[in-house]
Amino acid sequence: MRSAAMTDFIERVKEASDIVSVVSAYVPLKKKGNNYWGCCPFHQEKTPSFSVNGEKGFFYCFGCHAGGNVFKFISLAENVSFFEALKLQADRLGMPLPEAEKSPEELRRDQHYNQLRQVLQMARDYFHNCLTKTEMGAAGRSYWTARGIGDGIISEFSLGFSPDSFDKFNTAFQRRGISESLLLEAGLVKKSERGGVYDRFRNRVMIPIADERGRIVAFGGRVMDSGEPKYLNSPETPLFNKRRMLFGLDRAAKAIRSAGKVIVVEGYMDAISLAAAGIRNVVASLGTAFTREQCRLLMRYAPEVYFCYDSDAAGQNATMRALGILREAGAKAKVLIVPEGKDPDEFVRRQGSESFSRLMEAAQPVIDYQLNFLFGKARLGSEAGRQEALKSVLPVLYSVRDDVVNYNHYLRQVAGRLSIDEGIISQSVARYRPQPEYVGAGQAGRSRVTVAADQTVRQKEEPGQGTTGAARVRVEQSVRNAGRVILRQLWQDAGALPYLLAEIPLEEYPDPLVRGIIASFVKDVAAGRELSESSLDEISSAELSRAIMSAVPGEDLMGLFEECIAVIRRAVLKNKYEEQRLLADALDHKGNTEGSLAALREASRLKKEMDGLDSGKKFSGG
Repeated sequence: MRSAAMTDFIERVKEASDIVSVVSAYVPLKKKGNNYWGCCPFHQEKTPSFSVNGEKGFFYCFGCHAGGNVFKFISLAENVSFFEALKLQADRLGMPLPEAEKSPEELRRDQHYNQLRQVLQMARDYFHNCLTKTEMGAAGRSYWTARGIGDGIISEFSLGFSPDSFDKFNTAFQRRGISESLLLEAGLVKKSERGGVYDRFRNRVMIPIADERGRIVAFGGRVMDSGEPKYLNSPETPLFNKRRMLFGLDRAAKAIRSAGKVIVVEGYMDAISLAAAGIRNVVASLGTAFTREQCRLLMRYAPEVYFCYDSDAAGQNATMRALGILREAGAKAKVLIVPEGKDPDEFVRRQGSESFSRLMEAAQPVIDYQLNFLFGKARLGSEAGRQEALKSVLPVLYSVRDDVVNYNHYLRQVAGRLSIDEGIISQSVARYRPQPEYVGAGQAGRSRVTVAADQTVRQKEEPGQGTTGAARVRVEQSVRNAGRVILRQLWQDAGALPYLLAEIPLEEYPDPLVRGIIASFVKDVAAGRELSESSLDEISSAELSRAIMSAVPGEDLMGLFEECIAVIRRAVLKNKYEEQRLLADALDHKGNTEGSLAALREASRLKKEMDGLDSGKKFSGG
C-alpha cells in the first residue's frame, strides 16, 4: 500500500507534467479540436488514431486500445514499471522522490527478493564463464557452434554451460557465502532423499530466462545428447511464474514495436536460432501452453501475433488453444506453417532467414488454419464422418458470423469440403450455442441458474434479427458504451456516485470491467480522495482512458448519464428475469408447482419493470 506521502508526490508530479509535451518527445502530434493526434508509437499505423488530451491528462489509441495517464505512457514507451516511469518523469522535472515508507515485513521481502536476484545473476555469470573461459565448457562451445550460434549471440543472451558434476555449483556458491536455503529457493540446487543438496543443472547448455526488464529470474538447461529430460527448467519461485513470462521479450521489445508484429515460438532454442538469423521480433512461450497472461502482455507491444509452433501434433493442438485465447482478447493473429514437420529452429538453420520470411508472407489467417486443422483430422469418406466434421467446425463459423463477407466465403468453403448444402450448414450455425467457460473474476460462487441465465441473455434473439450473433453483440456493446458514459460522468462529478449506486447496486452491475473501475472510485470517495486511476490495473486504466477520451464537444453528459443508467438497469432486470424463468422451468420439472409459480410471478414482475424502461432501448453508442 502506498503511503500518504507517496500518493501526494504522485499527484504533484502528474499535475506538474504536461502530457502533450511528454508524448511529443516520442510522437509528432497535431492539434485537431480539443485533442492532439498522431500515429501510435505502440503499433504500426498509417492513419493517426492516437489521441492526447492535455486538459484531462490522458492518452488513448483507438487502434490498439493502449491508454492511460502520463506515467502509463512513459512506462509503455520506455518498457519500465509504473514507479520507474514516475521516477523518470520526476527526475526530468527536478522533483526528488520521497523516501518510501514501508513496513518491516515489506522491507524484509524486498531485501529477500534482491538477494534472490543477486544469486540468479551470479549464477548466470558462473554458467557463462564456465562456457567461455574454462576447459569444462569445451563440450558446450562445440554444441553451440554446431547449432550455428556464434560468440555474438552467446554474449548477447549470456548463454552458458553447467559442469558435469554432482555438486560443483553448490560447493562454489556456498564458499562464496550463499546459503543453502537461498540456493534451494532460487531453484539452483535440489535436496536429496538423504537430506543433502546437489546441483539441479548438470552437463547442460544453459539459457538464462529474464523478465521484461532484463532481470534474471530462472534458467533453462538443454542436454547436448539424447539424454532425458531434453529440457530442464527452473521450478516456479517468487520471481518466476512461467504463465506470466515470455522468453526474450526484454531483448525483442524494440524490434516488436518497430515491426508492429511479434512471432511466438514454443521454446527458447527456437527464439535464439531466429535471433541468430537476424529475426529479432521473436519471443518464446516457455512450452506449448500459451496463457491469457502472456496474451495480455504481448498486446502491449504489438497488435498482430504470428504463431510458429512446431508442426507436430502437440504443436498444432497448442496452436489451436492459443488462437482461442487470442480471439477472446481481440488480437489479430496468423499462423506460420513450418514444412516437413520441422520446428522453427531446425528450419531457419537449414533454410535461412529469407526462407523464413517467405513463411511469414504465406502465414495463414486464423480461420483458414483452424478449418484446415479440423478437416485434417476428419473422416470425410463417410456420412457419419462428415456430420462429425460439421460439428467440429461450427464454433469456427460461429466466430465469424457477424462478418458477412468472410462468413459467406467460409460457408461456401465448408459446404464444398463436406458436400453438404450451404443452407443446412447455415441453419446449424444459427442453432449453435457456444459453451463459455465461467472461470473468470466475479464468477466464483455463482449459481448454475444464474450462469445459465447469463448465457441465455447473451444469446437470445431480438425481434427482426436473423441471427443470434447480431443481437448478442448489440446487447453487450450497448452495456459497455453506456458504462463509458457513466464513467465520464463520475470522473467529472464524483457526486453522481451515490445516485448511480442507489439505482444499480455495485454487485449487480453487469459489466465486470466497468464494475471494477466503479469499485475503485467507491474506495477513493470513502477515503476522502479525489478519484484516481492510479490503483487500476492496465486493462481497467485503458478502459477508463477510452471513456474519458470519447467525450464529444457539447454532449449533454447528465442527460446521457440518466439514459445510460436505464440501459444498465434494463440489463440487470433482464438477467434477473431470465434467472427466474429458468428457475421456474427447473422447479416445474422437479414437480415443485408452488415454487415454479412463485418464480413465474417474480419473472412477470421483473418483465413489467423492464418494459417500463423504454429509454434503455434508445441508447446505442458512447
